[in-house]
Parts: sequence; C-alpha cells; structure tokens
Amino acid sequence: MMRKITFGLLWLGFVSYAFLFAPPQQPETFELIKNLSTANWQGINPLIISLFNIMGIWPFVYSAVVFFDGRGQKIPAWPFASASFALGAFALLPYLALRESNQKFVGEKNLFLKILDSRILGILLTLAATILFISSLQGDWDNFVQQWQNSRFIHVMSLDCVILSLLFPTLLGDDMTRRGWKDNPLFWLFTIPLFGALIYLCVRPPVDIEN
Repeated sequence: MMRKITFGLLWLGFVSYAFLFAPPQQPETFELIKNLSTANWQGINPLIISLFNIMGIWPFVYSAVVFFDGRGQKIPAWPFASASFALGAFALLPYLALRESNQKFVGEKNLFLKILDSRILGILLTLAATILFISSLQGDWDNFVQQWQNSRFIHVMSLDCVILSLLFPTLLGDDMTRRGWKDNPLFWLFTIPLFGALIYLCVRPPVDIEN
C-alpha cells in the first residue's frame, strides 16, 4: 500500500509542479515542438534535439517491460504504455501506482510481444541513444540552462526524463525474475540511467512462459 501511495503522490506532485510551479509556457513552444517532430532542426540547440528524441526512446524501453508486466494485472497496461509516447511519466506513474508485483508471464507471446522481447529492439534503441548522446556533446549548455529556467516545455521535459530514469528500476526486479534472473548481481548495472536499461534490453533472456 505504501508503494501505491508513494507513486500516487509522486504523480500528483509532478502534475502540480508542471502546471503551477514550472516556468511559464513560451509563445514559440508550439513551433519548437513542430520543428523537433519534423526534424526541422536548423538553429535548435543539439542538447534539446537529443533530449526530445531520447524522450521518444524511453516509451519503447518501458513498453518492452510493461506489456509483459501487464499480463495478470487487474488493470491493462497498454493504455498507460501507449499514452507514455506522448505524456511520458505523466502516463506511466498511474500504472506504477495501480499495479501489483507480477513475476510471471501467463499465456503466449504474439508477434507484438515477440518484437518487444527481441534483443534486436534493444540493440537498435542503444544505437539510436548512442548517436543522440554523441550529438548532444555539440550542444550549448549555457543556452540549455537558460531555456530550462525560462521554458516550461524544456523544464518539464527534462524532469520527465529524470523521473523515467529513476522509475525504471521499480519494474526491473519483477522483469528479471520473469526471465529467470532473480537476484542477479547485474541488477545495479541495469539501473544506470537510460544506458543501463538499454543494456538490459540487449542482454536479457527471453521471458519465461507459464500456462
């Protein structure tokens, strides 16, 4: 129960902060989002480009775990995982608050689940994240800090990325147990923000199926 309350309060606090206490929305935000989404990146700080695209990687990472975790839950996982592609932690936190510990996978893996369970997906996501990280090294940190202090979009997106990084380990233990990796000492390696999770997707064994 304490875990549910903690995640519920975290979700409420994040929503409240984003809308009440974060920096104000800037007039150019919609144009920025449109340009980022359409790869019209000329004149945009590479740090912001990388962060925006990393926020597109995180939902795939979580989907590769949540869709298996959702089997056997009282609530379906797919609405939360799907919404996370647009809302990030705003969509995933309610699922984390409502779910129960689930260390088994019951049923069969359809094509969609086989893709999510594939190490190839982890490798592709890792390559994409590595390219984004290298690209971010060309970014202007002074400009990023200024935008973080003055733009709600940049501010909240940054916090969203941090929260997703910190929350992944809360699902990791159950997923490792589902795959026969209970109490594996590599757990701490996989908790490294983003790249730890990506390494996990690259090396984890297939999920154990129970009928």
